[in-house]
Amino acid sequence: MRYKHWPLVLLTLIFSCSTQDTTYKQKAADPEFLHRAVKEITDRIVYDIFSPPVASRIYTYTTVAGYECARQGNSEFKTFAGQLHGLEPVPAPDSAQVYSYELATVQAILKVGKTMVFSEDKLEEFYNKIMEEYKATGIPDDVYERSIEYGNKVADHIIAWSNKDNYKQTRSFPKYSIQTNPATWKPTPPAYMDAVEPHWNKIRTFAIDSASEFQPAHPTPFSTVKGSQFYNEAKFVYETGVNLTEEQKAIAFFWDCNPFVMNVKGHVMFATKKISPGGHWMNITRSVCTKENADFIHSAEAYARVAVSLVDAFISCWDEKYRSNLVRPETYINQYIDENWVPLLQTPPFPEYTSGHSVISNSAATALTDLFGDNFAFTDSTEVEFGMAPRSFKSFYDASNEAAISRVYGGIHYIPACEIGKDQGRKVGAFIRDRIRTRRSKM
Repeated sequence: MRYKHWPLVLLTLIFSCSTQDTTYKQKAADPEFLHRAVKEITDRIVYDIFSPPVASRIYTYTTVAGYECARQGNSEFKTFAGQLHGLEPVPAPDSAQVYSYELATVQAILKVGKTMVFSEDKLEEFYNKIMEEYKATGIPDDVYERSIEYGNKVADHIIAWSNKDNYKQTRSFPKYSIQTNPATWKPTPPAYMDAVEPHWNKIRTFAIDSASEFQPAHPTPFSTVKGSQFYNEAKFVYETGVNLTEEQKAIAFFWDCNPFVMNVKGHVMFATKKISPGGHWMNITRSVCTKENADFIHSAEAYARVAVSLVDAFISCWDEKYRSNLVRPETYINQYIDENWVPLLQTPPFPEYTSGHSVISNSAATALTDLFGDNFAFTDSTEVEFGMAPRSFKSFYDASNEAAISRVYGGIHYIPACEIGKDQGRKVGAFIRDRIRTRRSKM
């Protein structure tokens, strides 16, 4: 008689264990862990004041590492190995063991990120906090340790890949030499900073075949003659700048994303830290994933695909910037139209053509359109933490078009740099969209 209740007890224990197992897996698979990890990378990039091209490199290696871990839990998703230049297959997990691939993903992202930022102590603080939260999900100790170990293996693999992209070598390349030709870029006030990343086209590309693959048409021939096409393009920037509406100003400030803004007060100069253009689009990716209730693996896929689209767009754009080496509107207008004119936005420290925002925004918009569809309406709250109101868009291209024209409103680009830059970015984005496959079934 004493054994008659054992079947019920046994069933209760099995159900209890099953529920506990399911609970920790569901908690660990919360995509907020991923979103927060990527946001922490953004915060480190802002804090450390990395240039926009360098920021895009950091985003790519961290999110590819994350994606390569996350996809292990879903056979529908394909590896980037063999698709991104130089990337060999990542270590495979032990099929006989249980992992939390979501935990491994966060581990890989943060470990790769730690090798690429300066503020490692702050990243370490975040790491310790989020790992305690993972432990609080009830994840078994052996699964926790095994998942951390796997995340480290993938991270080490991606770090080794990153070490061969020529980035470290470019750190010792010579600085940009200022030329006397009036058509060429000159440092601009108030900081008169050196040109940023003049050798970025030497970085190994990720998906496109070469930095010059999508070389745009030449910019308008330089001229100081009144009535010439170039003079009129500069005059348009000038006249737009002195007649800006409040809406145009809001657009310009919203898309400023200049991590090099310097404030000068007397003999004191200090930087205002802002998100990079790539960081803005990574944040848009988070907003869209959240709106769509995208799960962990789909969010990891979105971050990685947007990051790859950004990094190659920067390489393509910077290749053209230092080829055409065109003077900025501020320099030209002060010399030939109005010596007292000041653009609404501070001019970034690199050549004018093509517009980086126009190129990278349209490449990112192409990736997001492929993932989430055209006419995807969303609200972008990226700049709220920097004191600006959210802006709403009817589609990703609607946002990328606004990002492009914002540079004219800001007084830092001529119209051709933005219009031709948009086309350049869409070509880069379309090439990556058609070449890189992250799903086994057609998307």
